[in-house]
Amino acid sequence: MGIFYGGLAQVIAGALEWKKNNTFGMTAFISYGMFWLSLAALVIMPGMFPKIAGPNATAMAVYLGLWGLFTLAMFIGTLKISRAVQVVFCTLTLLFILLATAEATGNANIHLFAGYEGIFCGLSAMYTGLAQVLNELYGKAVLPLGPVKR
Repeated sequence: MGIFYGGLAQVIAGALEWKKNNTFGMTAFISYGMFWLSLAALVIMPGMFPKIAGPNATAMAVYLGLWGLFTLAMFIGTLKISRAVQVVFCTLTLLFILLATAEATGNANIHLFAGYEGIFCGLSAMYTGLAQVLNELYGKAVLPLGPVKR
């Protein structure tokens, strides 16, 4: 999933957003697609190539923390987009912060809470994507996305 749907599909979606002159969509999809590809490589490669060491907890905390900072910057961009997209990026920022904190501290409870928060984030992203598809298809707000800031 991380390689094909999380990674490759999002990079393709980003290329399509580029063709639509949507810089935010292009940056988001390609960046998070590359996040999934790099995360999959970090997890899979040490098992495939024994001489490649996997990342330690500190490295993962920094990796996830930097993605949290990037996502926070992207969240600021969502303030000009719908409330639904704002929820996705706000919860994604929180998720990266929680995951980085869990890695840095080794606290299993934070990691568990991050898992639940990640489920909420994923469901909000699924709702937002479905709403965008259905609203465009029907030419009206079938599922609300919240006000668009101009």
